Amino acid sequence: MTDIAYTDNYLATSVAALGAFAADIDARDTMVAMAADIVTAMKAGGKLMICGNGGSAGDSQHIAGEFISRLMFDHPPLPAIALTVDTSSITATANDYGYEHIFTRQVIGLGRPGDVLLGISTSGNSPNVVAALAEARARGIVTHGFAGLHGGKMVELCDRVVRAPSTWTPIIQQIHITAAHIMCALVERGMFPDLAPS
Repeated sequence: MTDIAYTDNYLATSVAALGAFAADIDARDTMVAMAADIVTAMKAGGKLMICGNGGSAGDSQHIAGEFISRLMFDHPPLPAIALTVDTSSITATANDYGYEHIFTRQVIGLGRPGDVLLGISTSGNSPNVVAALAEARARGIVTHGFAGLHGGKMVELCDRVVRAPSTWTPIIQQIHITAAHIMCALVERGMFPDLAPS
């Protein structure tokens, strides 16, 4: 396959996946419900925590940044934290307890009942994300997930899951950040209706 053919195929696959996602009524309703959960948590003094590995770690930080800074319009910062950024805590936990616990220990230390944890995993089976969701659920924390087509183990541990209509990691990640932007925009509107543009 030539570079041009590969590029054309990639773009066609991307457009098809985004079209399928746009047509998925369940995904739309889930994103709206996720945003409502986050608004409820934040209005009660809670926060959003986000975790994932690799590209999903980058997405976790991206999402937290949208809440702390802004996405669609100026507003006060919103309480969101990526559990992927504290290298001292992550490496200490990985060394002392094992990599599977790097997010769980943070959920125990930082999470409170009524908070929301968003776990991101393209397979839905990342052991440290699955463990964090299980711990969060046991502690009365609302659990959300972004996964791929099949959902994986995280489906049973999440109150709400968005599944990207693909099994290809880069396309799944593309859908995840689209879903995150929609969710964040809805939270902004829910938290600051008087500031939101019409």
